Amino acid sequence: MTTHTGIVCEVLIALLGQDNVSLPGSGAYNASLASYFSLQSSAVHPLCFVSPQTADDVSAVIRSLTSDNTSCEFAVRSGGHMWIPSSSNAAGGVTIDLRDLNSIDLSADKSIVSVGVGATWDAVYAKLDPLGLSVDGGRIGGVGVGGLTLGGGLSYFGPRHGWTCDTVTAFEVVLADGSIVIASAEHEPDLFHGLRGGSNNFGIVTRVDLETFDQGLLWFATIYNPLSTIDDVVKIFAEITAADNYDENASFITGFGYSQARGMTVIVNQLAYTKPLENPPYYRGLLGLPSIFNSSSISNMTTLAQQGANLLPSGAARYMFATTTFIPTEAMVRAAFSIWNDSLVGIKDIGGLTWSLSMEPAPPSLYQRNAKANAMGLADRKGTRVVCLMTQTWPNQVDDERVYTATAAVVAAIEKAARALDAYDPYLYLNYAAPWQDPIASYGDASVRKLQKLRSRVDPQAVFTHLVPGGFKIPSEKK
Repeated sequence: MTTHTGIVCEVLIALLGQDNVSLPGSGAYNASLASYFSLQSSAVHPLCFVSPQTADDVSAVIRSLTSDNTSCEFAVRSGGHMWIPSSSNAAGGVTIDLRDLNSIDLSADKSIVSVGVGATWDAVYAKLDPLGLSVDGGRIGGVGVGGLTLGGGLSYFGPRHGWTCDTVTAFEVVLADGSIVIASAEHEPDLFHGLRGGSNNFGIVTRVDLETFDQGLLWFATIYNPLSTIDDVVKIFAEITAADNYDENASFITGFGYSQARGMTVIVNQLAYTKPLENPPYYRGLLGLPSIFNSSSISNMTTLAQQGANLLPSGAARYMFATTTFIPTEAMVRAAFSIWNDSLVGIKDIGGLTWSLSMEPAPPSLYQRNAKANAMGLADRKGTRVVCLMTQTWPNQVDDERVYTATAAVVAAIEKAARALDAYDPYLYLNYAAPWQDPIASYGDASVRKLQKLRSRVDPQAVFTHLVPGGFKIPSEKK
C-alpha cells in the first residue's frame, strides 16, 4: 500500500500491531461488518477497523488520524447499535472499534461500577445481578454503554434515577489532542456537563463510572390488544402518565404495530415494574383490557435485556428510528394513533415491513431529577412528556426511500397535530433521532451556547466536527 489511504492503516498497524487492525478481505474485517445492528451500517466499508485495547491506544490512534501526514476521517463505535450508516462506521475512513474496552469493575464499597464503553448493558447486568445491584442503564442487550450514555439514556429505572447520563460520576475521555482526562463534577465540570447528552462532539469516551443501587427482580409483561380497545387505551394512558399519578417504579411503552408478514395490526403494551410484584395495581387499567397475547414474568435485568435483544436482532434487517416529543393528553395520544393508522395505507405493500410507533412516558422524576446538570435543556419543563419513537424494519434496500419518506411524513404530521393541540415539545431524544433531525439544537439556545463554548475549548480544531462526519453535531455558531 503506497497511497495516503494505505499509509493510514499501515501507520496504525505499526502503532497497535497487526492483530488490532483489520484490513478489507480479512476474516476479522468481515466479522466486524457483520456485527452491526443495521444492514445499512454493515454495508459501509472503512479502510480498516482499529481495535484499541487501552485508553492510551485510543490516544495514539487519535494523534495519528489528526497528524498532517495521515489525517483521515474516522468513526467511533461502541456497540454499533445506531442504525444510521455513518454514525459508527466510516466509509473510506477508519473505524475505531471500542468493543475491546469492555472491562466492568466494581468499587470496593460497591457504590460505583467502572465500565469500558465497549461493554454492552446485558454484560453489565450479568456482573451486577448476582450481587443484588444494578445501574440506570439500557434495556436492550447488545446496546453499547458508550453511545446510549452520551445521548442521554432511557432505562427501566429512569423514573427512579433519571437519565442514564445523570448517574455517571466520571467519564474517562481522550480529547482531540490525544490527552486523556477524567471529567467529573469536580474536575473538568463543563466537559462533564457537556458529555451528558452532547454525544461524540468532544472526544472519545473510553470509560464511564456509574452509580449502583440495590435491585432485585423486576416484573415485566408484554400485551397485544386489538385496535377495538383504542378508546380505553388512550384514556388509561393519559391518566396514568400524569405526573401526579405516576408510580416511579413503573416504566412502560404503549404503541401501535403493523406486521406485513403476519397481516396484523395491534396495540402493544410493554410494562415494567422495578419490584417483583405480580400485576402491579398501577397497571390495573391496561391489564384489564381484552388482549390477543399476554405474557408476564418476574426476572432479572440480564434476562430482560437479552429478551429485548431477541425482539430487535442485530444484522437481521434494515432499521430506521425517528422521534418527536409531546405532552400526553388524551387528544394528543388519539391524534398520534390516528396519524399512524392512516399512514398504513401507503406502506402496507412493502414486503417484510414492520411499522411501529411507540410512546415512552418521561415523567418529571426522570427528566427533572438532574436537569441542570446535563446538556439536554429540560429544566424549564413541567409535567410528563412522551418520547415518541417510530421504529421500522424491512429486508430490501429498494424500499429504503419509501420507508424514510413515509416515516418523516408521520413525524411531521404528529408535530403539526401537537402544535395545534398545544401539546408540542421541541426536545428530540438523540438516541432515537433520524439523520434529518437536529437533536442538539432542540436542547435550546442556552444549552447550545454552552456546548459551543466547550467545543471551542477542548477541540479548537473541530476534529470531532469535521473529521468525524457521523453523529449529531452541535450547531455552528452564528456569525
